[in-house]
Amino acid sequence: MKYCILMFLPFFMISCGNTNEETTKNVENLKAITDVNYNPEAALDSLGIVLRDQGIPVANYVHVVRTGNLLFLAGKGPKQANGENVVGKLGQDLGIEEGYAAAREVGINQLSVLQMELGNLNKVKRIVKVHGMVNATADFTDHSKVINGYSDLMVAVFGEKGKHARAAVGMGSLPGNMAVEVEMIVEVYE
Repeated sequence: MKYCILMFLPFFMISCGNTNEETTKNVENLKAITDVNYNPEAALDSLGIVLRDQGIPVANYVHVVRTGNLLFLAGKGPKQANGENVVGKLGQDLGIEEGYAAAREVGINQLSVLQMELGNLNKVKRIVKVHGMVNATADFTDHSKVINGYSDLMVAVFGEKGKHARAAVGMGSLPGNMAVEVEMIVEVYE
């Protein structure tokens, strides 16, 4: 049975002969586009966050890989606006507050990748998974408090859609002695 749905809003969407799953996806996308309360770009402005150019990777990898409506973001470190990484080992060189701030810097860098890939953060449907790695001494046990700097930023920018599944683990070392590295999986509207 063939059917058509025609919706008029500031724009129109025609869906003819779609399956129920395709129609449901189109309606979800439409709701997201018209949800005036969801505006990550405005949240960035209100937080005073300026996103940064991430440049071209210096090794044989890319910043992000898209498959379907999922984005897999490569691990990023806490490079600050001045171009310097936050370095050091948690439990030895850095305290929890410094680690939290470093993880937040990583979040800003990952948001920069997302905006570069999507053109607009409003296309983010939800943050799915975060894998946070903390450069820490063997006896350091507050990895989750460090990675909260990243998670808290995602919720501040995306609201409920920023809440995610997460791992926060300790590492014996990280490249360049950076304090934190985080990779992320994001679902986007098609």
